[in-house]
Amino acid sequence: MEFLTRKMINDPVHGFITINDPLIFAIFNHPFFQRLRRIQQMALAQLVYPGAVHTRLHHSLGAYQLMCIAINELRDKGIEISAAEAQAAKAAILMHDIGHGPYSHGLENVLLKGVYHEALSLLIMNQLNADPNPALNGQLTMAIQIFTNQYPKTFLHQLISGQLDVDRLDYLSRDSFFTGVSEGVVGYERILKMLNVKDNILLVEEKGVNSVEKFLVSRRLMYWQVYRHKTVIAAENMLVKIIQRAKQLAKAKDNDIAIGGILDYFLSNEFTSIEQIDLTAYCQLDDTDIMYAIKKWQTHSDPILSLLCNRLLNRKIYKCQLQSEPITDAALNQALTSTKARFNVDDEAAAFLCFKGETSNTLYKNDSENIHILLKKGEISTISEVQNALIVESLSTPVKKFYICSLSE
Repeated sequence: MEFLTRKMINDPVHGFITINDPLIFAIFNHPFFQRLRRIQQMALAQLVYPGAVHTRLHHSLGAYQLMCIAINELRDKGIEISAAEAQAAKAAILMHDIGHGPYSHGLENVLLKGVYHEALSLLIMNQLNADPNPALNGQLTMAIQIFTNQYPKTFLHQLISGQLDVDRLDYLSRDSFFTGVSEGVVGYERILKMLNVKDNILLVEEKGVNSVEKFLVSRRLMYWQVYRHKTVIAAENMLVKIIQRAKQLAKAKDNDIAIGGILDYFLSNEFTSIEQIDLTAYCQLDDTDIMYAIKKWQTHSDPILSLLCNRLLNRKIYKCQLQSEPITDAALNQALTSTKARFNVDDEAAAFLCFKGETSNTLYKNDSENIHILLKKGEISTISEVQNALIVESLSTPVKKFYICSLSE
């Protein structure tokens, strides 16, 4: 039966997004994808930037739109991309974040130790590929090959996962829009216009170098001004500590920790391998489960859990000191001593109220995922090798910052 449905979605960042392909439509309508409506793109950044309430579904659709534009641009330049390859690349980018759990990166590797969203995305893609729905069943094989970089045309994978991919182009533009932080504004339209392919490598034409440099600098500015803002660090650490305390109580067979939902399964079980996870159960889990639990645990008998839940709900979060030098043991011990006295708790409980950590960011990695530049002479270079390039050695060095979080009265 011929596919006649044409769906138009009005996106505040990219304008109208069109879905007119049966495979893309089937992915979009699937409950696994619709779950992304209930997962915040920026976890708890909304406590600092109130407008940052967009979801993983918004971002996935935006990345899909940029993939459509990128493929059209490459085809206009004579790059051979078949209809099947274009469809597969669009399906792969639409599903690239489908494995994200509640609050995205905020709780990654917390509910499921050692398990990251990329691996879960691949598991979900494989399950969708086995779905008996004729629009899905066996239709995602090429998309999975592109996603895992197993397809011969590797430039299609680079559009999905690389240092200059449509994923990053969308989330920087989108996060900048919803936070109101202008430093993240990226000229993604010009970058997409400058894309090319040579020797199976995704390239940016030399005249687009300045736009790429602006993109890289914007990433760093957004990282420290938004993603790793000290209050965001404090809030997301409080969320992590709540879940860690809840898991500790669940392991101790505290019956009051149960909320009567799918979250109980993940609090009560430890998984030693990704294969042990009930994928159907995982795909029912979203931000709503976590927030409901936090609201319920406000009145839990455990004083640490109830304290943390009350504080997070009312934005009375940790005080976070962020600095370039490591936190000394003396400084941490002093803060712990003060915390124990203030809240009348022992060493174990104090570790949930006062702790140190570190965070880092690299602007550009000189590795196999280099951003390649197509010089006017037809030669291939990298962004760090272009004459007078801004991306010099200092910007390839990781920036690491250290923090101490503590709860005040």
